[in-house]
Amino acid sequence: MFNVLAEIAWLNVLLAFVPYFLLGALWFTLLFARQYKTSLGRENEIQQNPAPIFIIGPALCCLVITVASAILIYALKIDSYEDALIFAAIIGLGFLVANTVNIAINPNIPRPLLYGLISGTYHFVGIVLVCIILVAMK
Repeated sequence: MFNVLAEIAWLNVLLAFVPYFLLGALWFTLLFARQYKTSLGRENEIQQNPAPIFIIGPALCCLVITVASAILIYALKIDSYEDALIFAAIIGLGFLVANTVNIAINPNIPRPLLYGLISGTYHFVGIVLVCIILVAMK
């Protein structure tokens, strides 16, 4: 395991993290802002400046996901774009989308399937970007 950590190009991990995080900013504030607010039952609320946790928290989560993906990509010796896309599909659908939908299914989210679709799709697209970038820069 420590061999894998030594092999990882950590600058590339940071370079893969940035588009994933920025995609989230665009996804939830520009591309799907109205639908996201609807999924949360907040379609009539006026947009306010978000508290720092709503920026720092997702950034840290994206970083952890990117680091974990890099560790697995290096450990599994994924070197081709085809294998990166297969890996992204497994991780994206099997963990990120499934977990996002599971989190959405609770009484506090009035439109859980819409929330799961919006947020899950974001994470799926994000992990595809991360995997492609990590393999391209490997």
